[in-house]
Amino acid sequence: MVTEKKPLYDIFTAVPGTYDLINCIFTWGLDRKWRLEAARTCLKTHPLKILDLCCGTGDLTIKLANLAAHDTTVIGLDYSQPMLEKAKEKARHLQLKERLTFIQGDVNDLPFPDGDFDCIGISFAFRNLTYKNPLTQRYLAEILRVLKPGGRFVIVESSQPPNPLIRKLDHLYLRTIVRWTGSLLSGNKPAYTYLSESTRRFYDVEELGDLLIKTGFSKFSAKRFLFGATAIHTVVK
Repeated sequence: MVTEKKPLYDIFTAVPGTYDLINCIFTWGLDRKWRLEAARTCLKTHPLKILDLCCGTGDLTIKLANLAAHDTTVIGLDYSQPMLEKAKEKARHLQLKERLTFIQGDVNDLPFPDGDFDCIGISFAFRNLTYKNPLTQRYLAEILRVLKPGGRFVIVESSQPPNPLIRKLDHLYLRTIVRWTGSLLSGNKPAYTYLSESTRRFYDVEELGDLLIKTGFSKFSAKRFLFGATAIHTVVK
């Protein structure tokens, strides 16, 4: 059981009720397409055991379990119990019990043995582990530890459009529409102020690749979406 409170804990225990709806509105529903693409990327090498890290309300976890072969096990892990309850509620009516498990855990100390997973996926939460986070290197070391040699880490995350004009428009959208409308709809101003700031200031594709390679990963590749505002990044242990 996780007991120590982390800096973003209050944000991600307060927003689950409106989290999915607001994400869908702000990405014009494209977040579902991006997670589907990330799930397919995770499954390309027929992994037998997959971890959805910081799974939130379980959208990627459930997509993985639905698409995976019957001999594949999928585990969704998150720090926020309210997020996990929402994920379990979504999965309850699906016939995936034997292949899908949700557990509460901390990326700082993952409750798995070394080399336990063929693939680890994360959707729109890697930013929370690495944006101005003093524990970034510890988190990345834990991800490496529980991934098998040759295993893949697949990240779908916000990015920076390469075109300067599109980047400015994207940042304007984040500063205004996302920040203020998200605050209004959720009643949680700090959550969407953080979302706006962290997304605008997060790594671009090349910077994120450098971070991962320096940590010990290899074979970095990326696929951009929406003019580069989002990307799927893949690395190998």
